Amino acid sequence: MKWLRNLWRTLNKPARYLTVGTVALSAFIMGMIFWGGFNTGLHHTSTQEFCMTCHTPDKAPTSELMKTVHWSNNVGVPATCPDCHIPHDWTQMMGIKVAALRDIYGQITGTIDTPEKYEAKRLEMATVVWKMYDRNKSQNCKNCHQYKKMKWDEMSPMAVKQMKPAAEKDQSCIDCHKGIAHHLPKMGTSRAPQLIAEVGQGVTPSAGQNYYSALTKELFEGPTGKEDAGMLNIATKVKVVDVKDNRVKIVINGWRKRIGAGRVIYRDFGINILSAQLTKAAAKHDGTIKVFEEKQDPMTGLTWQRVEVTVWTAKDYLLNSNDQLWSYAKDTYSTSCSVCHTQPEPGHFDANTWPGMFQGMLAFVNMDHDTTALVQKYLQEHSSTFSKSGKH
Repeated sequence: MKWLRNLWRTLNKPARYLTVGTVALSAFIMGMIFWGGFNTGLHHTSTQEFCMTCHTPDKAPTSELMKTVHWSNNVGVPATCPDCHIPHDWTQMMGIKVAALRDIYGQITGTIDTPEKYEAKRLEMATVVWKMYDRNKSQNCKNCHQYKKMKWDEMSPMAVKQMKPAAEKDQSCIDCHKGIAHHLPKMGTSRAPQLIAEVGQGVTPSAGQNYYSALTKELFEGPTGKEDAGMLNIATKVKVVDVKDNRVKIVINGWRKRIGAGRVIYRDFGINILSAQLTKAAAKHDGTIKVFEEKQDPMTGLTWQRVEVTVWTAKDYLLNSNDQLWSYAKDTYSTSCSVCHTQPEPGHFDANTWPGMFQGMLAFVNMDHDTTALVQKYLQEHSSTFSKSGKH
């Protein structure tokens, strides 16, 4: 026991019983042992074998990866899980390691232990990865795929047309290349995955309250059945007047042009901001549209009618506020619409000018249908028509 007491005494007060050189050497050796063990742990948890202890080859996502060129190719250079999911930058790597604690908890509790559970969470998980790639401009891809090493003369004309502008602004690969290693989530008909995953969830509509549509939504003539009444545009304000099972009865206030069946509903008089497009049958159906007044547009000579539209829609993807929608649209406009030049401020044009200007930019960006409609509406509703600042 004497040697144990001496050891404890020395470790408790090393400066009293050991020389400075001995203390320094001991601290250095212990530091090396700790750092070596720490890095060994980092290396072990950054291997394909470690990933596959949970993500076994017979289950998604590994089974999906093994069917792609990233896993097996004619040059024998695979991209493993860590290559794509663990950043090389040390600070970012540690952030991912800490965030992975959530994955361990999910593995223990069986969050995705069945194919059905996995599919239900696929969109949420994909969105997390896509956000990481947005933040670091797809650096994990660029560790292997470097713009400056690409041989443009050996690419197809279509590939050059797409890739050269991307290279000039060091565009994030994930902007265009989703679903190359794992199956894409079910996102509906060309709908923005970020919107589906982040907004329109957890809101229970109640009668008498106002809401905003988080996506383009189908309209119906009744609380049941499939009688198509048209489409409700994204970011449109509606008032819920009744709730029946999975549908809500909504009222849309707006204006229409007195042309034909008057199926297209606009946000305001003389302003071409789309709120809804009804089918011809729904527009002519008694009780669907109520007309209050008529006004002539001095600019075009067209007669407009202030109307109230009453239809049904599914109760999902309705928001209490449009703040999240505008924030998403603003960020998308800022990051995606600067391929050729600095994008103008929303207040640079009026609401009726923006659609033509914006549609002319779409050939140079990669947006799905809902994102396109949302960004255009954002620009219109923040245009000089509504914001008199005239900021350019």
